[in-house]
Amino acid sequence: MESIDTQLAAQIRNDIIRGTYAEGERLSETRLCETHKVSRTPVRLALRTLESEGIIQRGEGRGYTVQTPSVGDIVQAVQVRGHLESLAARLMAQSSGRSTYLPEMEKAINTIEGLLNKGVIDEPMIHKMHTANKAFHTCILEGCGNEYVGITCQQISHLPMLAIGSMVFDRSVSESPERMERGLFRLRIGNAQHQVIYDAIKNGDSVRAEAMMREHSHIMIEYIQTFEKRDSKLTVTDLIAYSA
Repeated sequence: MESIDTQLAAQIRNDIIRGTYAEGERLSETRLCETHKVSRTPVRLALRTLESEGIIQRGEGRGYTVQTPSVGDIVQAVQVRGHLESLAARLMAQSSGRSTYLPEMEKAINTIEGLLNKGVIDEPMIHKMHTANKAFHTCILEGCGNEYVGITCQQISHLPMLAIGSMVFDRSVSESPERMERGLFRLRIGNAQHQVIYDAIKNGDSVRAEAMMREHSHIMIEYIQTFEKRDSKLTVTDLIAYSA
């Protein structure tokens, strides 16, 4: 069970990312205590956590000010995670213990393939796909043999689209058959890349595993860029709406 300050940090973080607090707004310990019905100790611990994440900044005196992450911040963080996962894929392909994780990875690929074959993107399908995708990526982070790769990924996982196994879905796919098919096509490409990564790791081809994981991780950046072209005023809240 999460501690009170961890839960509180998650609540405040979510409020900041969704725009409840404005950029540069001062966060008052007293106000947070009243809002969340908690004492000062968990509030102070939560604020320290958020400061370490860069979500807030300590100002003059004892206060903190809000630093809302931008779309550009998300893109940069996705790039960092992409490099980390690429490294993990290479290390896993070199690991003698990689066979332990291969059945779970194969199961995730097959699950996603089965969902895509149904030809519909809806909320139940998105939930199941996210679960399978998370399992696939978690196997690689755990199987790479370098715990600091996973630790570093975890440190940026609080940002939208940065949790392990995050996926991006175009919520407008239901508006027309063409958009639905385009959305399915993009997801099929992603799962085809999963298969290539799986085969490379299974065969011990570290160069191929690393290169394909790097290409796979870039898909999320391409999605962000696509949405930016559609709406020049894209916000982090918009990105949250497209992600799972």
